[in-house]
Amino acid sequence: MSDDSLSPEEFAEAAGAAILDAQSRPEETRDVLAEAGLFSVSVAEDHGGMGLGIEFSVPVAQTAGEKQLRFPIVEQIVLARAFAGTEAGEALLGGALTGTIAFAGSLEAGFAARAAFATTADVMLVADGAGAALIELASVTVEADATLDPEAPSGFARLEGAKVLARLDAAAYAALKRDVTILFAAFVNGAAEGALNRSADYLAQRVQFGRPLSAKQAVRHHLARMKLGTEVAIARLRRALLDNEFAESRAIETALTGALSNAVFVVEKAIHLHGGMGFTEELPLHYSLRDVRKIETALQAGAQTRAIGRAFIDAA
Repeated sequence: MSDDSLSPEEFAEAAGAAILDAQSRPEETRDVLAEAGLFSVSVAEDHGGMGLGIEFSVPVAQTAGEKQLRFPIVEQIVLARAFAGTEAGEALLGGALTGTIAFAGSLEAGFAARAAFATTADVMLVADGAGAALIELASVTVEADATLDPEAPSGFARLEGAKVLARLDAAAYAALKRDVTILFAAFVNGAAEGALNRSADYLAQRVQFGRPLSAKQAVRHHLARMKLGTEVAIARLRRALLDNEFAESRAIETALTGALSNAVFVVEKAIHLHGGMGFTEELPLHYSLRDVRKIETALQAGAQTRAIGRAFIDAA
């Protein structure tokens, strides 16, 4: 498939419809998303995908964040892409398996941690030397870690006796980690955008003293800052996906750390502007805050920010 006439943004609408359908049928979420082709966008055509670059999966991840999808869609997309052509990759692509990624631990260490939805996934990618291994979760012991999200906990696995289904070498693992960083940045930007849109709608409808809250200058200032930060984060990611003037790939870490910082501010401000309603089932903005914090913790965003700062100082 040629992508010359396609724009990544064209995928957002289709992704949104599929995600809403999946959310209306929670017991069939994986099947609905797979049938809609959301896992196949960036998988090679030879292996059943659309043959498009990872940038075409960005609107899928961003829409998932905006709509608060409770499924490891980023992990599923990158695993299906990385293991294309294998039996496990085919199962991930078709929705026969749900995959997750452990961002701490390794096979050598005997444990894996910080893996989203590990208690409900079927397979998990863990570090294995310079590369990584895809293990069957039924072959290991998994414990829920509900510290950041009691409703969709991360997982901790003891890897004794782990059954390895497939492996990635160092180069393939590095490529997967870049894809993960790109799509998590997009997901986080979507979470911020969703919180901003919900706030704008709510403040336009909530009336006090005969005027909507959005007519108040102080409220408008908050919304303007939220909008500016979100647009900058989205633009930063788009720029990071473009080659630099030397036809080299740009570093993606700054796009992620910037997206996380902005999303925390926007979602927390949205909860504040809702006067506490953001922690209710009617308007669960806290789901987005949990998602952002889990990604921030899993990828050790604080350490990444310090590393970026050190690199900037060293280059000065």
